[in-house]
Amino acid sequence: MNPPTIKDVAKAANVSVATVSRVLHNLDGYSDKTKQIVMQAVEALGYQPNAIARGLVNKRTQTIGVLFPDVSSSFSSDILHGIEEIAQERGFSVIVCNTAEEGKRTLKYLQVLREKQVDGIVFTSEVLKDEYYQAIKDMRVPVILVNTMSQKHMIPYVKVDDRQAAYHATDYLIQKGHREIAMISGSFKDQNAGYPRLEGYRQALADNGIEYLESRVAIGDFQLESSRKAMQKLLAEAPPFTAVFAASDEMAIGAMNYAMEQGLKIPEDLSIIGYDDLKFARMVHPPLTTIHQPLTLMGRMASEKLIALIEDKGSQVSSSIVSHHLVERQTVRSKP
Repeated sequence: MNPPTIKDVAKAANVSVATVSRVLHNLDGYSDKTKQIVMQAVEALGYQPNAIARGLVNKRTQTIGVLFPDVSSSFSSDILHGIEEIAQERGFSVIVCNTAEEGKRTLKYLQVLREKQVDGIVFTSEVLKDEYYQAIKDMRVPVILVNTMSQKHMIPYVKVDDRQAAYHATDYLIQKGHREIAMISGSFKDQNAGYPRLEGYRQALADNGIEYLESRVAIGDFQLESSRKAMQKLLAEAPPFTAVFAASDEMAIGAMNYAMEQGLKIPEDLSIIGYDDLKFARMVHPPLTTIHQPLTLMGRMASEKLIALIEDKGSQVSSSIVSHHLVERQTVRSKP
């Protein structure tokens, strides 16, 4: 037996195919009573709207591709939550791709998204290399960047001002009386978050008359395990310090973990501030003082911008710098 078609629904509801289509796409032009009759017919017949057939009519598949370097991270899941929230409201499905560290699978997944004929792409937390840009351009679909931006290409983005937020975190430690402040940073080569956050740290030190010491900076690459090694290096080799700014919550928690294993008390012996305000920042002991990025909001904004571009090819959307704020918990104390 063949599955029911939109024509079957129209016949059962005694309305036109166009009316059924309008109801299913949440467009206006029908009464509440008509909507009820159509939806009852859809349910009674077990009709499933066909995305491919819909795509032939409106040249769209109602799908969005999202690329993350690490799908398993709490950071990614918070952004994805926002993207999906808006996409679902607007009748879009989301295909999530895990590109792995340093974009090992980015080109491969862009090809997959091309084959799936997605209507647009949200590209997150990774540098938009020329080959990625070219691949997306060849697809002729709109793209929105999240937690990254392109100096070279005019692509709308949604992100926090990383330099300013890192300045805020470092300056907060200074206002608490700390002058010997170490940093666990992302890679200096990372123009997206690594380098700008380092620059914010350096600028805050300079503005407060504190010398920047390269030996007080260690690379944690935004990973838990590498941040433990970074903390080990700082404690063994760096000049003494009373506070640490870690450029992500994950790195802050890895650093805290290692410091406490070495018998240091947080914040009595060492103050630590993170960056992101992920859910587990509230759950660790002691709870982590950190910079809050509104990740779910950033995901929602990206989804809204992308759908606006998909639904109106000629529309223009602007980039958004979203505001951060500092969340005081219990890992920073005033220096006597």
